[in-house]
Amino acid sequence: MPRFEGKYIPKIPRFGTTIFAVMSRLAGQHGAINLSQGFPDFPVSNELIDRVNHYMKKGCNQYAPMQGIPELRRAIADKVESIYGVRYNPEEEINITAGATQALYTVISCAVHPGDEVILFTPVYDSYAPAVEINGGISIDIPLKRPDYSIDWDAVRKKVGPRTRMIIINTPHNPTGSTLSQEDMEQLDDITRGTDILVLSDEVYEHIIFDGKVHQSILRYSGLIQRSFVVFSFGKTFHVTGWKMGYCLAPANLMKEFRQVHQFMVYACNTPIQYAFADFLKQKENYEGIGDFYQKKRDLFLKLIKNSRFRFKPASGSYFQLLEYGDITREKDTQFAERLTKEYGVASIPVSVFYPRPVDFKVLRFCFAKTEETLEKAAAILSNI
Repeated sequence: MPRFEGKYIPKIPRFGTTIFAVMSRLAGQHGAINLSQGFPDFPVSNELIDRVNHYMKKGCNQYAPMQGIPELRRAIADKVESIYGVRYNPEEEINITAGATQALYTVISCAVHPGDEVILFTPVYDSYAPAVEINGGISIDIPLKRPDYSIDWDAVRKKVGPRTRMIIINTPHNPTGSTLSQEDMEQLDDITRGTDILVLSDEVYEHIIFDGKVHQSILRYSGLIQRSFVVFSFGKTFHVTGWKMGYCLAPANLMKEFRQVHQFMVYACNTPIQYAFADFLKQKENYEGIGDFYQKKRDLFLKLIKNSRFRFKPASGSYFQLLEYGDITREKDTQFAERLTKEYGVASIPVSVFYPRPVDFKVLRFCFAKTEETLEKAAAILSNI
């Protein structure tokens, strides 16, 4: 095919291909156990699949309303009220999206203008900064404090200024598995109160939280609700990441701006799947036990590698576990992750790629959203390194 010979200027030249695509491709090439990209390898609920099939056969196969079908928005409003005690208006404050990543990008696109500053906490999920910079914003990176990956709120106060447009938080956190506390949310409320600063809260792992902790959602804090976009994922909750379905909550005045962009980005999302989720959400048992389900997998994985040379602090949320390998090799994490995939047959994610500048903490991220058999095979390999 002929090449384009004209002048082309990349909009985000410092961002290459996402690490998730790179490591999953490498895992496939070498037949490695893929604990890199965050997706389950166990079956989806037959009931949920049957509901999708039911609505396909029923004829629900054309465009859904731009904001999502009313039945699903009402089901989300009921779920949110039952868990967090706050009622969102299904008509004006809830929007269905083609996955959480689309929701995040839409929020940033509708809110961030050229020259606006957006505070990010590193290591940071890799879609945030590109979305900010594509829209002309400036990423202000604040490192999380190791080893617990907590927020230094004094550092945040020093970075907040007249150009600060948004603060992005993520709890439970990808890639570290840390979670925010009530004190963290109160600090965020204190910093943003009386300002024009917006908050984007990525809460896609809301139900995957461990050791008796309570998910500290934005939705528990009335002062934060009024300035926040909150993003959730059906894929993470119901083990269907490939369906790419999520939703966003925001006050009506903010949701109006969100929809202005959303309508021209995807317009509508998968219709039969929306109807299926509307049914599925009505049964609390379909999501209430997910934290316990994944904690058993976390505990199994850590038990199986307890005699390995990897060091770890158990993740408090998400389905990712960080492992420090400094007792094994002095290689950079990108090099060790590649060698671990090629020579040993286990794929992971090097955590340094989630930082804007080079770091060398010798930490890899492993996904434990896998069957017991997969975890046992991977752990046996890791324990013999």
